[in-house]
Amino acid sequence: MDMEARGHSEHPQALRLWLRMLTLTQLVEKQVRSQLRERFETTLPRFDLMAQLERNPDGLKMNELSRRMMVTGGNVTGITDQLVAEGLVERVEVSGDRRAYRVRLTPRGRSLFGEMAHQHEGWIVSAFEGLSPEEVQALHQLLGKVKQHYKDTPLETAA
Repeated sequence: MDMEARGHSEHPQALRLWLRMLTLTQLVEKQVRSQLRERFETTLPRFDLMAQLERNPDGLKMNELSRRMMVTGGNVTGITDQLVAEGLVERVEVSGDRRAYRVRLTPRGRSLFGEMAHQHEGWIVSAFEGLSPEEVQALHQLLGKVKQHYKDTPLETAA
């Protein structure tokens, strides 16, 4: 269901804006998931894990990957096992800690991720083609103000 359909004219404009942002996020994410599946036979969580590793060439410990991706360790382990089996990531022992290891992209994984990231960027850019460059910049700035306000004054919890 379209999240925006939940809003009504009597609701505050801010609530309707929030629902529109959620709807847009869901639409774009659905398209990205579909394109990743069709073009690369992969999933968004696998792409996200590889993106984390691409930003950290020396690799990351499993608990760090889990924290950065905001998923359970079990989810990260399952994805990592698949990517290891496909030769896209490797586990490397951590010196001084026999129980821990780092996960990092293999050269093949780095190459494939580069292709995926390039395509991903194009999909996101095309999602905003209905806006002029100036409108994209203005929207980015406005949402930045909302983000900063939220960081400065977090929402109170309901009583």
